[in-house]
Amino acid sequence: MSPLAPSARGSRLALLVVGLCWLAVLFDGLDMFIYGSVLPHLLETRTFGITADQAGDLGSYATFGMLVGALTAGTVADRIGRKRLMIGCVTLFSLASGICAVSGGVAVFGLGRTLAGVGLGGLLPTAISMVSDYAPRGRGALVIGLLMTAHHAGGILSAYVAKWLVDPVGWRAAFWVCVVPLAFVPLLIKLLPESLSFLVAKGRTDEAHALAARYEVQLPAVTGKKTAADRWDALLGLFRGREWIQTLLYWLASFGGLLLVYGVATWLPTLMRTEGYELASALTFVVVFNLGGIVGMLVAGRASDRFGAPRISAIWFALTAVGVYLLSVHLPMGVTTLVVFLTGVFLNSAQTMIYATVSIRSTPDNRATAVGWTSGMGRFGAVFGPWLGGQLLAAGHGDWGFTAFALAGLSSMVFIGVAALRTPRTGTRVGTGQELVTAH
Repeated sequence: MSPLAPSARGSRLALLVVGLCWLAVLFDGLDMFIYGSVLPHLLETRTFGITADQAGDLGSYATFGMLVGALTAGTVADRIGRKRLMIGCVTLFSLASGICAVSGGVAVFGLGRTLAGVGLGGLLPTAISMVSDYAPRGRGALVIGLLMTAHHAGGILSAYVAKWLVDPVGWRAAFWVCVVPLAFVPLLIKLLPESLSFLVAKGRTDEAHALAARYEVQLPAVTGKKTAADRWDALLGLFRGREWIQTLLYWLASFGGLLLVYGVATWLPTLMRTEGYELASALTFVVVFNLGGIVGMLVAGRASDRFGAPRISAIWFALTAVGVYLLSVHLPMGVTTLVVFLTGVFLNSAQTMIYATVSIRSTPDNRATAVGWTSGMGRFGAVFGPWLGGQLLAAGHGDWGFTAFALAGLSSMVFIGVAALRTPRTGTRVGTGQELVTAH
């Protein structure tokens, strides 16, 4: 046997898992961004008699569902396995889009978006856990960064779906496209292997060894399960002594960051329409914004490793705030396109580096708890952002939308900057792998 054969087989398995998970996350991004892409049409045609404040509420329903999905994904995955959970999440958000497509009123449409959010929130952390298990040694950060590009590729796809279908066919056609991932489920059932970590943790060692031997990959080391008392003690550790100040600063920074991310993701096309751009141009900005997000995800870790995650996080949020504010100024088309691209670069990776900062400055025994709760508190901002944009538009202050989101970016810059003034408690340098797990 060639000494390169084990590596080749391991790479083949990694390619299979990453490819399937990439497609699943692509559909996740499509479903997440499709609402923002069709929203200008819904408002202009007064579909269901929808108003701007109702549109903001509907945007928040999906992010609230994502909060529920993200918080329960770990527990459910521990019970049924990561493969089954991924299949369930893809099925759920696809069927939920079907509910939106056939809905006859705001209530049913809102139910569909909420259920879709549960599936969307549960899929991403599960997919990242899967690729982490099968990534070639030393390539974990690379494959997770690659996986995260799929989310923004889905955002790009959503803009093209809206451009090609909404005017000639109607907004329902866009949501029917989001049902198409159901055809992908049989491929997941047939080809996606179960998580090795899950198999070992459940005592299914024969299965795990057979799968690992087939592709000659190393079984992950699985430590004993933490008890409820262990988890509670780790959470309390975030508030002992003066640690509560640091913890609160991280949570506030994450709140502002995700308010900005999901507020802009939901309202970008609509706000650009209020600035006088044609619908086709507004949807083109969605494409450019997500292209920036892909670039940002690929460069964020390198910049963080070289200059320090806290410093880059603060600078990135400052640059994001400037970019978002400039979107409220009607500049020449070429300049605006460049601003949208750069805003996508900084906005979509600034939040990631909050998690990098928390991870670096936490002790090993409570690192997962610190990052998880920072992400969880931030998701309340994800719920608030779409609602805030709707309220501003409903009050006739659409021109303040970008300003409000820019202020959220400045607040996160201040909070993460102040939190970063303390000396790190550990000297560990953390790559992008762990941080990207909860980036969205």
